[in-house]
Amino acid sequence: MLPPRALSFQHRAEVDQLRTAVDGGGTAVLSQVLTGTGGVGKTQLAADYARTAWDSGSVDVLVWISASSRSAITNGYAQAGVEVLGADPTDTEKATREFLAWLEPKTGTKPCRWLVVLDDLADPADLRGLWPPASPRGRTLVTTRRRDAALTGAGRRLVHVGLFMPWEAAAYLTEVLAAHDHTEPAEQINALAADLGHLPLALAQAAAYLVDAELACADYRELFADRMRKLADLLPESSSLPDDQAVTVAATWSLSIERADQLRPAGLARPMIQLAAMLDPNGIPATVLTSHPALAHVTEHRTSNGTDSTHQAAPVSAEDAVRALRALHRLSLIDHSPPTPHQAVRVHQLIQRATRDALTPDQHDRVALTAADALSAAWPDVERDTGLARTLRANVTALTHTAEDALYLRSAPPQSALPRRPEPRPSRPGH
Repeated sequence: MLPPRALSFQHRAEVDQLRTAVDGGGTAVLSQVLTGTGGVGKTQLAADYARTAWDSGSVDVLVWISASSRSAITNGYAQAGVEVLGADPTDTEKATREFLAWLEPKTGTKPCRWLVVLDDLADPADLRGLWPPASPRGRTLVTTRRRDAALTGAGRRLVHVGLFMPWEAAAYLTEVLAAHDHTEPAEQINALAADLGHLPLALAQAAAYLVDAELACADYRELFADRMRKLADLLPESSSLPDDQAVTVAATWSLSIERADQLRPAGLARPMIQLAAMLDPNGIPATVLTSHPALAHVTEHRTSNGTDSTHQAAPVSAEDAVRALRALHRLSLIDHSPPTPHQAVRVHQLIQRATRDALTPDQHDRVALTAADALSAAWPDVERDTGLARTLRANVTALTHTAEDALYLRSAPPQSALPRRPEPRPSRPGH
């Protein structure tokens, strides 16, 4: 069953890109994979395409399947086999094989135009041997947070779904609030959209909170700016989420972090993103996250829920740290760009906040102090590279904003490397 259309659904460039790619004809690219972090609206874009295709009569068979696990995929195929072919509902494996075989192009039979949507693919391995076949009459659309190499090739193409553009976010907020007879000044709308990082899911849930609480944007923004408040406290309760949403923004990335933590080198992704959550969302130098303090932190806090225990007790190397960053990148939790080492890692500000919210106060302070030590370790003795120095200072500013109290606790180990009092242009943290 297709999910309902979101209130004030925004037409986006990705829709046109998807439609052009899927409807372009030929057999070069028959499968599109919508990828992006949780909350950017992949499912809504896929549903909009599928609904339009069905309503326009351009497909004869439309199958929408939850792809959260391999068993969910086979159950979806089997159900389609039962409904389309009259397959035996008691034999899931056979019904799955029959349905996939039916999708194969055949000569001498009446052509059937089909569209299979596999929503929220959790693991590319779950589709091994279960990809719909290539057919000039068929198209496959997948939504996922993953962006592994295994998802491309063989007639498949990734379509990256990003955040709303600022004007899209403002238009969405304006429309959804107006639908509830709630109007706000344009400058407050724009400011709130920026506070939420133009993330569609966050905008929808914040709007619902505003309406339910009868709050003005300015009042909500004041609450949102209070770092002592958890993100979950500024969103609707699970029973009040809009558009049939299942989880809040605060919870939407927790499963992704867990999955990233299971990728090799197992157990490193969580402590790594905790460290990145303290720093500048717009760019963290690679040297900070591979510094000795960072490696010591990841080694000490390596989680045990991973499956690879071979090197569980070994110190984490810089190469291990980079692989942990790649694991987070594959789950769309960060953007890792080695070609731009001064801004190698970018993290959405709400992913950072949700990650910090999951820490105890003591954990939060210790990670913040480790981040300070990592910045100090990465700071060159002589600032010959102005770009690197500028990025490091931006990270000092972000860290101070996030954890100022912890940074000036003289008794908290390890000793903070940041200055005891703000300095306008520090040449080096601690100097």
